[in-house]
Amino acid sequence: MLATLLIGAFGLRMARTTSDFYVASRTVSPLWNASAIGGEYLSAASFLGIAGLILTFGADMLWLPVGWTGGYLVLLVLVSAPLRRSGAYTLPDFAEARLESMAVRRLSSVLVVVIGWLYLMPQFQSAGLVFRTITGAPAWAGSLLVAGVVATNVLSGGMRSITFVQAFQYWLKLTALAVPLAFMLIVWWGDGSPALPPGDDWILPLHGPEHPVYETYSLILATFLGTMGLPHVLVRFYTNPDGRAARRTTLVVLTLLGAFYLMPAVYGFLGRVYGLPASDTVVIGLPGRLVGGPVGDLLTALATAGAFAAFLSTSSGLTVSVAGVIAQDILGGGVRSFRVATVVAVVIPFALAGAARSLPVATVVGLAFAVAASSFCPLLVLGIWWRRLTTVGAACGLLAGGGLACFAVVTTIAGGPRSGWAEALLAQPAAWTVPVSFTVMIVVSLLTPSRVPRGVARTMVRLHTPETLDVDRGDWHPRFM
Repeated sequence: MLATLLIGAFGLRMARTTSDFYVASRTVSPLWNASAIGGEYLSAASFLGIAGLILTFGADMLWLPVGWTGGYLVLLVLVSAPLRRSGAYTLPDFAEARLESMAVRRLSSVLVVVIGWLYLMPQFQSAGLVFRTITGAPAWAGSLLVAGVVATNVLSGGMRSITFVQAFQYWLKLTALAVPLAFMLIVWWGDGSPALPPGDDWILPLHGPEHPVYETYSLILATFLGTMGLPHVLVRFYTNPDGRAARRTTLVVLTLLGAFYLMPAVYGFLGRVYGLPASDTVVIGLPGRLVGGPVGDLLTALATAGAFAAFLSTSSGLTVSVAGVIAQDILGGGVRSFRVATVVAVVIPFALAGAARSLPVATVVGLAFAVAASSFCPLLVLGIWWRRLTTVGAACGLLAGGGLACFAVVTTIAGGPRSGWAEALLAQPAAWTVPVSFTVMIVVSLLTPSRVPRGVARTMVRLHTPETLDVDRGDWHPRFM
């Protein structure tokens, strides 16, 4: 946490303009940006939650790291470069520029805030859980520490400061998983490489939930399509100099995430072999259990540092994206508005984290992915690739898909149905909310052709033309029209 504050203070020296606060003046290189994306994307769900769910449910949960990595491939192919060329600061900026509608912008703003706060809640809850496990202090103390450091960093330097912090935190998280894992694998090898008995349900797919096929495919859909709708991820592509750099950034991210996600699965396996109780803290508890002694204590300390890096980096990125929307759409924009919005963006999910029912961290983050996949994924894909998308169609699709997904999320967190199809449909809503959103957007757009934005031709040229051509000067071939 001290390192985070010091690096943030260094970023403060370089943050002076509004563009620095929102998009780091669009000067971040692909490797630096990819490290920052990895830092903010690898949240508590990635560092702690995946290992905990794999320990608990086994092979079924391997789809989480696969989907969270594969989502960037979809992002690379469909979204990254056109989104960067749009010239927007935030997702609502893009929605307004593409559809020329303040109503769609306001809907997008509400969804950005909902997704951001839904994602922030488990970060604060997990910080409290880990802090209590390590020190015995009340859970709220760990949440307050993370919230305070995040607010301080974002208030000091905005996106410019957070970029330096998150890049550092990715490499810290990778080290914090890899070094203890190397020691534990040595111990495991010395114990004769114990394995699970043949036929153990844990290693069999589709054995856990009541409706495993539906829940598995719904999870796959949410993770593959939800990535492109996460506001704290997408805002990173606005910091690249151009569309080519955005694509290169996405390729590097795929490599960095692939390297990271190999390790939580091994933690889950070792926890199962050595009989650790099912918990989100298996990453913290396993080094002391297997290695023990002073070395085990040091490895536990390193894993704890990695966990707090996960809380801080993801919370920072989410806070920047939520604060940017609140500042732009409610408070009028500017650095002062951004700082006021930062306080609001942190305080409300901190309060909700203390009041909401505690669920496995990866489960709550998965619900945030479902909301993103049901709202911004259809808006981005159709907005970038289908010129017949209308203002009314986009608004209806956001309301239908995003609204239904939000209803499912609230019901699940509040403790809704605990069995049967009702529970499965609400706990994993993406399989039905994503098709609903796409269908509503397309059908309503076809029924309202007069509501196609007037400037759609120029907007589509801007999204799909390399930056070397000056679109505003008319420097493009007529075939694009």
